Amino acid sequence: MLFAVAIGGTLFVRSYYYSSARQYLTSRMNMISSILQRSYNDPATSFSSEVRSIVVNWSEKDKIELMVVSTRGTVGLTSSGFVPSETLESMLDYTQAASGGTSGYYTGKTSGGERIMSVCVMLPDNDAGFSAIRLVSSLERIDRQVSATAIILVVVCLAILFLMFLSGLYFVKSIVIPVRQIGSTARRYAMGDFSVRITKKNDDEIGELCDIVNHMASELALSESMKNEFISSVSHELRTPLTAIKGWAETIGSMPEDAETVAKGMHVIGSESERLSQMVEELLDFSRMQNGRFSLTKTTMDILAELGDAVLIYTEKAKREGIEVIYDEPDMLPFVYGDKNRLRQVFINVIDNAIKYSNKGDVVSVQASMPDAEHIEVDVSDTGCGISEQDLPKVKTKFFKANHTRRGSGIGLAVADEIITMHGGKLDIFSVQGEGTTVKITLPVKLG
Repeated sequence: MLFAVAIGGTLFVRSYYYSSARQYLTSRMNMISSILQRSYNDPATSFSSEVRSIVVNWSEKDKIELMVVSTRGTVGLTSSGFVPSETLESMLDYTQAASGGTSGYYTGKTSGGERIMSVCVMLPDNDAGFSAIRLVSSLERIDRQVSATAIILVVVCLAILFLMFLSGLYFVKSIVIPVRQIGSTARRYAMGDFSVRITKKNDDEIGELCDIVNHMASELALSESMKNEFISSVSHELRTPLTAIKGWAETIGSMPEDAETVAKGMHVIGSESERLSQMVEELLDFSRMQNGRFSLTKTTMDILAELGDAVLIYTEKAKREGIEVIYDEPDMLPFVYGDKNRLRQVFINVIDNAIKYSNKGDVVSVQASMPDAEHIEVDVSDTGCGISEQDLPKVKTKFFKANHTRRGSGIGLAVADEIITMHGGKLDIFSVQGEGTTVKITLPVKLG
């Protein structure tokens, strides 16, 4: 394609120069013809003398030769003073003019091999024996210019090809190869292998893409690990109450006459069944939340009633584990427009977590207040094991568990945070490892 452009450009330049040269020769010929025509029509002027004068005094003899052709078809007079050895067959412009009776044009070679351009005009009948005049110009300079242009165009095309080759190498090295590597790595990610990483070679857009893909792999690996941990935790959490229910059912079946054992077993079966039901309901809520089918049934409600029920449910449990629950209940708080069952679920989850991550002798504090006229704030604090600084930003992430030694599925806080967000509130967590954790729940009050 580039060489076609070079050839086309050369032909265009050649055509342009040749056309310009022809126009110039034609214009000079028209000037000479006009002078001779006036001389021919003036009886006081010798036509033969005028022709000779013009030829002898021709001012452009160094570039263009002026010739006079006799009626015999031979060159009889020239501006250079030398009569060329051209024959009638080689003066095709003269042959063309003589045949047409007016003018002729020729571009080609002389009998000596020189490339020329010539213009010929026939003269009126005269006694001097002159039949035509010719202007002949060598094309050597024009052809040299055209050849130089062709060489320049070829060199430019070669330079462009070389640059294209270099840019192609750069493109392959800096884009194609890294993109292929990214594609190959992505296929390994698709097959579940998140261990491989892409080597970043340059700080450009491809390098940034490598960083993004590597970060994505790290997040996917973390998510996969958390999912596996979630499955393991849930399996363990479900197995524990099921084992207790099965064990006590077998014990009751083998000792139906022992009223004390039956009563104790039924209590354990009831409490473990309730625990199992809560876990299943939590999983169902999480599934609904993931599928976008999690909804609220909002009414005007008393937040203190639901918070008080949640505290009451866990006070005895905490006491059995040697943990003290302190509830600072205000006399009255404004109503909240929300789903009372979902909000009670949040309070239960947060208080249960506070007890779960506390040890014997620790204290769990629950406090409700109004930081301003438009919000209610519920704080649940504990003096338990706390959360590390690097784990704290992740505790509301699904499947994440900061402490794998404690029971739980890792989705409770994710569900609780979604519920509070759907109520237009916020759930914030503050913690220091080894000192304890505070969960701050902020909800808007019902105005009007």
